[in-house]
Amino acid sequence: MVRTVQATAWQKTQSQNRLTTAFQKTRASRAFLDDMVVYVLFLCAVLVLLPLFSILYNLLHEGITALNWDFFTKLPKPVGEAGGGMANAIVGTLILLGLALLVGVPIGIGSGIYISEYADSRYAYAIRFIVDVMNGIPSIVYGIFAYTLFVLPFKSFSAFSGGAALGIMMIPIITRTTEQFLGMVPNTLREAGLALGVPQWKVTVDIVLSTALGGVMTGVMVALARVAGETAPLLFTAFGNRFWHGNLTEPIAALPLQIFAYAISPFDDWHRQAWAGALVLIGLVFAVNILSIFLIAQQSKMFSQKK
Repeated sequence: MVRTVQATAWQKTQSQNRLTTAFQKTRASRAFLDDMVVYVLFLCAVLVLLPLFSILYNLLHEGITALNWDFFTKLPKPVGEAGGGMANAIVGTLILLGLALLVGVPIGIGSGIYISEYADSRYAYAIRFIVDVMNGIPSIVYGIFAYTLFVLPFKSFSAFSGGAALGIMMIPIITRTTEQFLGMVPNTLREAGLALGVPQWKVTVDIVLSTALGGVMTGVMVALARVAGETAPLLFTAFGNRFWHGNLTEPIAALPLQIFAYAISPFDDWHRQAWAGALVLIGLVFAVNILSIFLIAQQSKMFSQKK
């Protein structure tokens, strides 16, 4: 009897030891697998950042030496002559972006409000689908469209046609961002306004849109950064200009166009200025993106306080 009890106790001890060993091995293998996954994900993150830092390094290394007062204040020199700057292209880029805002912001925000606040409408799904398709259209197609719509009828390249092309490209981004941030506004705010007898359009404009204004502006900034460096649409519309433009109905210079023209030229000084122009353009895009990040943070903070 005693031997039987001892044998049973010994078997239980052995079984527990085997279970403990198996558990430790399983835990060790899981920890090893978890560490491997973390390392792989970290490597992926590094690979994402590597091209960005490589681009920034090349831009700074090649372009910083060409940045001087003349670059920001003078016109391009004649072909083959060293020196000059991109003052007309910098001003032209700002003008084109301003025109793009005038075209893209009202239409983008208006359509975003419609598909968010009137989602049950039979047209809302169709508009959302069209906007998603527009997001995938290549930029050169927008250029051809604007060329057919604005350049051919007036028989002239112009700043207006370039701004219109960029503004049309901004519409889908602003629309979807507006819809997303309006959807984040608590329904209790809408219900409170309607309960007070305020018309729905006034609730949408004065309560919903004002609450989500920071997020909507973020969408505008993201869309602006998206189109700031586009070259293909401007080749068909703004065309470029080596001098100051007389008015908005004439061809206008732009940084992407000037960079493209200088980059494919055979002159070393133009190559150097192309790098400098690219550095200025990247700086502009970075500034817009930093502003959009700040607006997103402020909007998220406001939403968390309302909840």
